[in-house]
Amino acid sequence: MTPGFALSVLDQSPVISGGSPAAAIHATIELAIAAERLGYKRYWLAEHHGLAGLADPCPEILLTRVAAATRTLRVGTGGIMLPYYSAFKVAEVFRMLETLFPGRIDLGVGRAPGGDLRTAQAMTSGEYRGAPEFPGQIQDVIGYLSGALPDGHPYQDVLVQPAGAAAPEFWVLGSSDYGGALAAALGLRFTFAHFITAQGGDAVTRAYRQQFRPSAALRAPQAMAAVFVLCAETDAEAERLAAAIDLRRLQMDQGINGPIPTLAEAAAWRYTEADRLRIRQHRQRAVIGSPARVREQLLVLRERYAADELVVVTITGDYASRLRSYELLAEAFGLAGPAA
Repeated sequence: MTPGFALSVLDQSPVISGGSPAAAIHATIELAIAAERLGYKRYWLAEHHGLAGLADPCPEILLTRVAAATRTLRVGTGGIMLPYYSAFKVAEVFRMLETLFPGRIDLGVGRAPGGDLRTAQAMTSGEYRGAPEFPGQIQDVIGYLSGALPDGHPYQDVLVQPAGAAAPEFWVLGSSDYGGALAAALGLRFTFAHFITAQGGDAVTRAYRQQFRPSAALRAPQAMAAVFVLCAETDAEAERLAAAIDLRRLQMDQGINGPIPTLAEAAAWRYTEADRLRIRQHRQRAVIGSPARVREQLLVLRERYAADELVVVTITGDYASRLRSYELLAEAFGLAGPAA
């Protein structure tokens, strides 16, 4: 086991071409069970809306099934897109989850829409507010969860049920300096989405540590980086498998809202030189290769980010190779599951 090194899973519940969203959800549950067996620390579920390639619009519901299927794994959201929701209702949902699965729940929140603007408007009956209220919402959620809203808050006397002393771990998610600065100012945990933005994340997380202000929720900074990883037995096999996600990202650039391509579909695609250039650019936010190569690159990323742990997202053109990637990664870092 690599000393002091924790790895977690971020699952976006990908829908593979030719398959169904239901199959994607069932694959999420199976992967979570495997992740616990393999020794991963957390299992986070992402929120997306209106995307044919990602099946989970309500991670707060799916995580109940994941938590029920596991025993020791921390389960949470990576994340809840807070601008859509009432801070009070989010607090109620996560107080219930903490009551059902005490000491195992993480609440990660973000400010992105998790889909296109048209879908965001449909989510909010045409009144999508975006992110201006995000800092205040975060403070309200924490206040409701802890029962410690500030004096003068209009809902200070409202009871959030089920009441209890414990609260979920709270994480701010971001892919820019905004999220890091906000988490530091409020004294909260922070996760940088390297799999979205490959440039500048190390500076953001280091600034977060330097600017961190201790709070009642957290006395010292705690940072994590979210990284796309595809691991296979050999570098050549990893490169072969990466063709599916290469095409997926290219199609997203082109406005194609479809499922995750299979390897056969990726092989049949007619790539232009501009396409290949764009794929190379996207590869900067991915770690792809054999176990030894992936391990080496992740250790470098962890050092660059000054990260306490890494959370790994893996998507391939089939669920078997995705599972195998997580198995090889666990072996490379010597993770040990609960049985061990």
